[in-house]
Amino acid sequence: MEYEEIIEAIGREAVDLPPDVAERAAQAVLQTLAERLPRGEARHILTELPAELKPWVYTEADAEGFGIDEFLERVAKREGTDIETALRHARAVFASLGRALDADAVAHLAASLPRTFEPLVAEAQQRFWDIMPADEFWRRVGQHLGPDQAPGEDRARRVTEAVLETLAERIAAGEVEDLIARLDPLLHPPLRRGIASSGPAARRMPLAEFLRRVAGRESADVDEAGLVDVIFKHVRAVFATLAEAVDAEEWFDMIAELPAEYSGLIPERSA
Repeated sequence: MEYEEIIEAIGREAVDLPPDVAERAAQAVLQTLAERLPRGEARHILTELPAELKPWVYTEADAEGFGIDEFLERVAKREGTDIETALRHARAVFASLGRALDADAVAHLAASLPRTFEPLVAEAQQRFWDIMPADEFWRRVGQHLGPDQAPGEDRARRVTEAVLETLAERIAAGEVEDLIARLDPLLHPPLRRGIASSGPAARRMPLAEFLRRVAGRESADVDEAGLVDVIFKHVRAVFATLAEAVDAEEWFDMIAELPAEYSGLIPERSA
């Protein structure tokens, strides 16, 4: 593909981006990708790209071992935008790369990136992305909260973030990383904050403390009775959505780390 064709393809994939924005997205994503890829892999991609894109991929530096969350943060910083926009642009650029490169180069690219890059790799390989999108996750949380709760995506997002951050403090960091690999990148930040707060080991946390932490992160003004009447329902809504979003193996691995007193929060799920 020629340079103009790639920029046009990025614009279409990202829903009608003007050429200057598509070009800026391409530069931000490719420069960040060059920082992540092994030097030999970056050079392999270089040979198949038009001359205008080569300077953004060329590197003499060694690969940096960051995951998709830092990848998107770097893209967002380079573009001067937010993480949600960076993800949308990165998916568009990877989709266009998948059309510009031959199958062997795409396979090498996929093999060079860890599994957390699945949302981007799937675009390059032009296949179905088997992860629940974040907006669908928030929508389902809202459904599980029920009609008696305040409506709207912002409410569901706030509840989701409070619960996920607290869950990431309660279970082991390795299990959180497994969960991250199966969730949309827009759901990763609260999980990352929870890991940073608690460290590699699971933090012992009675159910009442778990609920209080969630309430504090929601800035919910509730008394002890409210923890059961309100916050308990919030946690259960997010857990119910997690059960729908991840596969059975990951779900059972996660709930195995929770003590018996948490059982009322855990929805039934068949194996």
